[in-house]
Amino acid sequence: MKSILEDIKKNEYKQIYLLYGDEPYLRKMYKNKLRNAMLPIDDTMNLNYYEGNKICIKEVIDMSETLPFFSQRRLIIIENSGFFKNKAEELANYLKSLPEATYFIFTESEVDKRNKMFKTVKDKGRIVEFALQDEATLTRWILGKLNNENINITQSTMRLLLTKTGSKMEHIERELEKLLCYTMGRDVITDQDVEDICTVRTSNKIFDMINAIAQKKQKKALDLYYDLLALKEPPMRILFLIARQFNILLQTRDLMNQEFDKNAIGKSLGLHGFIAGNYISQARSFSMKKLKEAVNECVEVEESVKTGRLNDVLSVELLIVKFSA
Repeated sequence: MKSILEDIKKNEYKQIYLLYGDEPYLRKMYKNKLRNAMLPIDDTMNLNYYEGNKICIKEVIDMSETLPFFSQRRLIIIENSGFFKNKAEELANYLKSLPEATYFIFTESEVDKRNKMFKTVKDKGRIVEFALQDEATLTRWILGKLNNENINITQSTMRLLLTKTGSKMEHIERELEKLLCYTMGRDVITDQDVEDICTVRTSNKIFDMINAIAQKKQKKALDLYYDLLALKEPPMRILFLIARQFNILLQTRDLMNQEFDKNAIGKSLGLHGFIAGNYISQARSFSMKKLKEAVNECVEVEESVKTGRLNDVLSVELLIVKFSA
């Protein structure tokens, strides 16, 4: 990220940029920073945009060969093309000797570093990865936005907010906008504000459902399931999320038994610190035997639905009843 800002500051640009990673908010932000720095905002004559996995490479190359119109640059932006996971030999070879006035910005969620396109851009341009941000970075970012509005928030409320929103910055920003509107006229965001206004992700409801199962609160677990059905969540997606939750808990429990600490567990499972702490707390409610049984049961339930032996809605309901009994 710093390298891109340095390029903009110096007004010296690489001919090819690849912005990739799991954080779409940052990919979009830095794509726009580059676009607005490399071309005047109202210059649409020298900007070409392509998106999706059906882009015609010959068309892109033809456009790349077109001289800019009263400008020193022609900028081509390509998003979510799959060129960095699938073969794009013709374009990879072409990028090695671009016309002097042509510049590319690629943005992708996933790449294969063995891919020829990736190697070409690494050799000829600049590659920047935008990973999901850690808790400390997200906290600083949120505090910066709230400070601009002269709004305060406690550490515990911040943790509650992140638990509700997850770590995707785009989602956090939407929830912050809702909170600022909801608390207009006040200078503090409280726990109750977060509870009242923030949208609960499906994965959060699954987490609460597993909690209810662990505590043998069968009615609460089933109510959460019916809430998800009312929100038009497909039963098989709910089953997938339950299975995923039990699988993470199984891995968490195994690492706990090996005396890994919270940070080591989070790093091993790719979880943020505050999320890893929640999984550790939940994993304590289950034995390894019970978690293995739950994971295996999820596989069997899925097979029963796919072979037509059980109805999808009923199958998940029976799973919840069995483990919360």
